[in-house]
Amino acid sequence: MKILVTGGTGFIGSHTVVELQNKGYEVIVVDNLANSYLYVLDSIEKITGIKPVFYQFDICDKIKVAELFKKHSDIAAVIHFAAYKAVGESVEQPLKYYHNNLQSLINLLETGTRNLVFSSSCTVYGQPDELPVSESAPIKPALSPYGFTKQICENIIHDFGKSDNSLNAINLRYFNPIGAHSSALIGELPIGVPNNLIPYITQTAVGIRKCLSVFGSDYNTPDGTAIRDYIHVVDLAKAHVVAVERLLGKANKKQIETFNLGTGIGYTVLEAINSFEKVSGEKLNYQIVGRRAGDVEKVWGDTQLANNELGWKAELSLDDMMLTVWKWQLELQKRSQKDS
Repeated sequence: MKILVTGGTGFIGSHTVVELQNKGYEVIVVDNLANSYLYVLDSIEKITGIKPVFYQFDICDKIKVAELFKKHSDIAAVIHFAAYKAVGESVEQPLKYYHNNLQSLINLLETGTRNLVFSSSCTVYGQPDELPVSESAPIKPALSPYGFTKQICENIIHDFGKSDNSLNAINLRYFNPIGAHSSALIGELPIGVPNNLIPYITQTAVGIRKCLSVFGSDYNTPDGTAIRDYIHVVDLAKAHVVAVERLLGKANKKQIETFNLGTGIGYTVLEAINSFEKVSGEKLNYQIVGRRAGDVEKVWGDTQLANNELGWKAELSLDDMMLTVWKWQLELQKRSQKDS
């Protein structure tokens, strides 16, 4: 079966392509390479033995999306990752986020997509009243334009589903994906200065960045730093395959379903740093600075629904995650030295 993965050369997308190909699916990747690299396709081929079909264009381009679906009319399902994802940047550039994140989804729905797995986020919960947060928790005002785009996209999917009962969709609300493939051939490598904690940690460890900023030390948490539910990207990628198979097998119990994906464990930023220092043997140069606009104080997930309904459970620990990102960063250093 043919599966379209938008944003398939990105961090989560590339790992999901690997898991799909390992299960025998034919994968089509669309990516504009705004925050990823073309060589990722070669890395995927090294891991799986198969290079996915690739188209380089912006999924916000309605004409090109229509052309793609005309050429590949047998696409069985779509996994939609192609969105901007940095909380801080979304506060600074809200229109960029509203345009890209909403228009890309609308374009896909207008093609007549029947099976959709949507990359949502725990940011839809804002700052939850109760932790761990479950799928039935009230959706509170988003603390960033990024989070709000995920709320709106989920609403778009629900509203469109009411008007078109041929759409079946699964919204996957995930927490903080980190880690890298065990081969160290693919991982998180944002273009420019990282917005996410983990690549900034690894780049600081090897001297690319001089100092890591820890945003906020006065939160109501054990050590004053924000708490997140970190999940290994390979665990996350496997959940997307399970979700696709649920839709293709018509095993979904509702037209639109929603699942949390996380470990159910919250770690502070300082605990994440300590884990990295332990597995890498490197001492990080970091400083505590003020809070960052749009950041939630603490959040971790109740994942029982995904565990029970999807038969999926995150397996890798925080130390496992940190070890794979460190191996990935060391591999990047080798490549860089070889190229220079």
